This record gives sequence, C-alpha cells and structure tokens, in this order.
Amino acid sequence: MSMRTNALANETSPYLLQHAANPVDWLPWGEAAFAKARAENKPILLSIGYAACHWCHVMAHESFESDGVAKLMNERFVPVKVDREERPDLDAIYQNALSLLGQQGGWPLTMFLDADGHPFWGGTYFPPEPRHGRPSFSQVLTRIGELYATEPEKVAQNRAALSDALTQLSHARAGKSLDAAIPYRVAQRFAEAVDPDWGGVGSAPKFPNAPILRLLWRAWTQGGDEPARDATLLTLVRIVNGGIYDHLGGGFARYSTDAQWLVPHFEKMLYDNAQLLELLAFAWAGTGAGLFAQRAAETVAWLEREMRAEHGAFAATIDADSEGEEGRFYVWTAAEIDQALGEDAPLFRRAYDVTDEGNWEDGRSVLHLNHGPDLTDEEAQRLPALRARLLELRNKRERPGRDDKILGDWNGLMIAALAFAGDVFGRSAWIARAVEAFDGTLTALTDAQGRLAHSFRAGKRGARATLDDHVQLARAAITLFETTGEARFLGIARALVTELDAHYWDSESGGYFTTADDAERLVVRSKTAADSATPSGNGTALSVLTRLYGLTGDDSLRARAEALERAFAGEVERNVFTLGAYLDGVALSRRPLQLVVLGKADDPATQALADVARRAAVPDRMLLRLAPDAKLPASHPAHGKGLIDGKPAAYVCIGPTCLAPATDVETFLHRLAEAQAGAMA
Repeated sequence: MSMRTNALANETSPYLLQHAANPVDWLPWGEAAFAKARAENKPILLSIGYAACHWCHVMAHESFESDGVAKLMNERFVPVKVDREERPDLDAIYQNALSLLGQQGGWPLTMFLDADGHPFWGGTYFPPEPRHGRPSFSQVLTRIGELYATEPEKVAQNRAALSDALTQLSHARAGKSLDAAIPYRVAQRFAEAVDPDWGGVGSAPKFPNAPILRLLWRAWTQGGDEPARDATLLTLVRIVNGGIYDHLGGGFARYSTDAQWLVPHFEKMLYDNAQLLELLAFAWAGTGAGLFAQRAAETVAWLEREMRAEHGAFAATIDADSEGEEGRFYVWTAAEIDQALGEDAPLFRRAYDVTDEGNWEDGRSVLHLNHGPDLTDEEAQRLPALRARLLELRNKRERPGRDDKILGDWNGLMIAALAFAGDVFGRSAWIARAVEAFDGTLTALTDAQGRLAHSFRAGKRGARATLDDHVQLARAAITLFETTGEARFLGIARALVTELDAHYWDSESGGYFTTADDAERLVVRSKTAADSATPSGNGTALSVLTRLYGLTGDDSLRARAEALERAFAGEVERNVFTLGAYLDGVALSRRPLQLVVLGKADDPATQALADVARRAAVPDRMLLRLAPDAKLPASHPAHGKGLIDGKPAAYVCIGPTCLAPATDVETFLHRLAEAQAGAMA
C-alpha cells in the first residue's frame, strides 16, 4: 500500500518534500493555489520555512502531521508551502507584512492571505496547545476561518492597511550624495554598540552581523579607527572560540542563543560561513594571528567535505536536528568523552569545558574555548589528534539532513570568499575550487535563453533569479578575475550587471528592484538597501559597480553607482543599523584602493611584490597583476605608469591619485601604511 502524498511530492526542494506525506493538502506557490482559493472562497494559509529550521520541524511534528489540525486546515483554507530559500522574494514581502502587524519575524512564518495573495494576518510558530499566552494553532485556524467567513469587512480593512504599508516600504527614501565621513561616523556608533566582553551587537540571541563587522574593518583599514578594529577582532575571537563554531568538524552555526556565543542554533548556512571566511582572511592579513588562519582552513575543509553539490557548486544548509533532537549530532556528555578518549579525556574536558553537569541541557556539553583554558604548549599540541578521534566517532552518528540545492546568491558569496581567502593565504587549491564552483553554478542556473534562475536541484531550475543572485555572482566574478587574471570573469561580471540594468533598474526613482520586470507579479515589487542575514543586493551592487568602473574605466558604471547611492541616501536618516553593506559601498566609492603590480610573472621580484599586495587587508581592494606591457584604462590612476629602471614596480592608488612607486617589499609595505595614514589625516 503506497503512502498518501500531497502535491508537494512533485517538488524538488528538500523542505517541501519533507511535507509531502503530511495529511495537509499542501499546494506549492502558484496559480493553481490562487485559483482554488477563488473558486472555493477560502483564504490561503501560507507557511514559509526551510529545511534546516528547527522550529519548522517542531511545528510540522506538532501540527502538520496531526490529522485533526490537518482537517481544520484543509476544510477552511487553501494550504500553501514555500521554501524561503527558493523564494526569498516572497519571504521578504510576508516577513515585512508580519513586522507591520507589530510581530517579530522568523520561521516558520505563518501568514493568512486573500485569494489575490494580499496578507491580512499572521504569526510565526504556534503551539499545539495554548502556551505562555499564545493561542494554539487550532484556535488560530478556527478564529481566522470564522473571521474570513463572517466579518469580511475586518479582513478587507486589514488587507488594505497592510497593502498600503507594504507599498510604502517598497519606496526607498532618496537623497543627495552622502558626505564621505558618514560611513565612518556610523562605524563609530557600531563599535560603541559592540559588547565589550563578548563581542557582537546586542544580547541573546546574538548573530554575527557580518556586514557590520565588514564596515568596522573598513573603518580601521581605511579610516584608522582603532576601536573599530578592536571590536571586530574581539567579536571574531569570541565567535571562533565559541560553541557557535564546530570545533570538531569546522564551520559556523547560524547564531548563538545566548550572549556568550556558547549554545548555537545548530543549523549551518552557506551564507554565514562565506561571510565569516572572508572576515577571517581580513583578520589574518591584518594581524598574522594563527587562530584566524586555522579557523579559515578548518572551515574550508568542512566546506569541501560536507557542502559539495551538483556541478561542483555548494549546497545550501545542514540541519540543526538529527534523530528528532536539535544539536544531538554535535554535543557530548562527560561519559562519552571519557569512554572515547580514556586517559586523554581529562585534558580534552578541561580544554573544551565538558563537565559532569554539562553546559547545556541534560548533562550535555557544547564544545568551546571561550572559558579560557590554561593549557601548556605540549597540551595544546595534543588536542588536534583528540579532536580527530572524536570526529571519527561523531561521523558514525546519524547525520543531520542536508539541503543540497544550489542558490545563486549564496554560492556567489562563498565563491568570492573562497577565492579571496585563497589569494590572501596563498592557497591556490582554494582558488581552483572557487573557479569550479563558479562555473558549476552558472551551468546549473542558466536557462536556454541565457537567463539565470535563483535555484537548482535535481535537474530543475527554480524561479527567475533575483537582484542578489546577479550581484553576488558578479562580485564573485570580479574576485576571480583579480585572483586568476582570466579576462572571461570580468566579461561575465559586466554581463550580469547589464542584465540587472535591463530588467531590475528602477528607471523612475533609481536603485534596483529585487525581482525582474518579467518575473512573476507579486503583491508588491520590493526595492531595499537593508541587509538581512546577507548583505543587501543594492548595497553589494554599489560596491560591484565601483569595482567594475575601476577595472574597466567604463564611465557609465560610475554614473550608475552614483545614481544608486542617491536612490537610498535618505534611508540613512531612518535606520543605519541595517545599512552596513550600502555604507560599505559608499565608503569604497569615495576612497577605492587600487593596487597594481607590474612585472614578469616568473620574476621573483614581481612575485614578492604580488605577495604583499594579495595580503592587503582592505575590503574590496582592487588588485591587478600585470605584464610589463599591459595597458590600463585611461581613467585608471596608474595609467601610463610602468617599470622603474627595468625593475618590477608596485603602485598604491587611492581614488584618483597614486603614491610613489615601490620596487621592493619594504617600500611597498611603507606605501600601504602611508595610504592608511593618509586616510586618518
């Protein structure tokens, strides 16, 4: 006898497939669902989540697998399931709607829509029974069903109010070009907000907030802001030594449930690891601290071991849960450590805070180093072998699920980070892996007409690519051009921007829309510069346009960057906390750092200068390694410059001006220091 399935059985998303055997008559997002809602005069119950989401699993087990709850859902609603990773455009719209209702967003997202997709009420997780002042999910379903049937005027009022507010949110506040000092003043405010003991911004739950850390690092490397440097390094040290980092297998979890980075929400996301890998490369380049190099190498090893997907691209996520429990795969009891390590157990337990009582639930411990274990050099040298023994044992446990779909924007983030880190650390294999992933991602996502999809899995492409897909892949292409010297990557980056200009640019008010002009029509066409867990598409686009202008000299790119900046300049007066990537792009456009190394590639003197250049710790530094007879664009500040007395030469250019050339490492390092000192003046 075959298992009953619903319409989600025909999907490829691992998250949707998790719900294919529910007694709920789920439909995927699409016209069929809306037609059913209109024909039966029912509201749509929209549930948005993702495969690695712990609370999504909880609500699924408690409610969506319940015959009684499913009966209510099926009788009174048209239930629709959406994977937020496949449809970030939908998720953003309905998360904003929930925020407008005065509720904190998150997943699972539970929204109630009319038959045209307009929201009128919503929430996130609802328990199966009334709990902590929250109604049960069945109570919610009963009340919303009654409201829709008997009080249509209230539904219409809510719908109209939310629709108007969503439309207003989609209109960015424009302004004049920003003062060059504003990004640095904002960075000072961010640095002051960083927890002086544990790093990071805010209390529990605590997120890495990588776009903010990146802006802080720029404020140090281009503004000489020492508190910004200290805040960045403190945060990174706390994160990489905390429980949010997987000390056995490498890689970072999404966030910490406490302010001390101890207990993570255990799912691992490609985008978090991408942004943290780049920050580790910056931190190592700026300090030389071995801790950052070690964590970077461990994270790349995890990436290659556990995140490889079709076509050599990278998978999206690893679940928080296994065997029905959050974190079970990752945590240890003292007895388990004693049994596994024998006489070495006391050292490991002292190093990683494994006690009989445990530092988490039910006597279990999350491994971490933030308690500051006092270890001798000999003891520290024994730990890698002990970690390897435990990893081998852990690999025999039931593994958390993996969502292996390919996402354009997340792959772009990781490819750029991996290529940059490979350049900084001198790891050519990392750069080669980034090239493979880039080519594989484009193969997976590009359709017969040459247009990109946002996602790919099991031979099927998803919805039309978003702004974020294009800009993150363009950014990756620029980084690959700089690290490999292959001109094809620069051509791909320009083609991706051309596509954005053709289908995403707001010709009336400036800025890029999230979705294309020929994509599915939604209740609102969003346009924002606000960061989420990833840098905003428009903020990243500002940096991409600036870098492309510097590398090509195409003045239309500079003009587009200026128009993009003005389109969101007024947003700085509203909420700067969400504008890290945008302000980082503004700072880059004012003082772009361009490094040029001229000389024969096989000349040791050229290689020595290039080694200094690739370790420059400034975000988005534009690096060109050129043959002696190469020609730079006429707009490039190093145009017309060449070798010095036949010797390889390095040029440090800030904005339109180059400092005196350097022909040896010591002078080149001095020029880079001059560039930073000039920024502080």
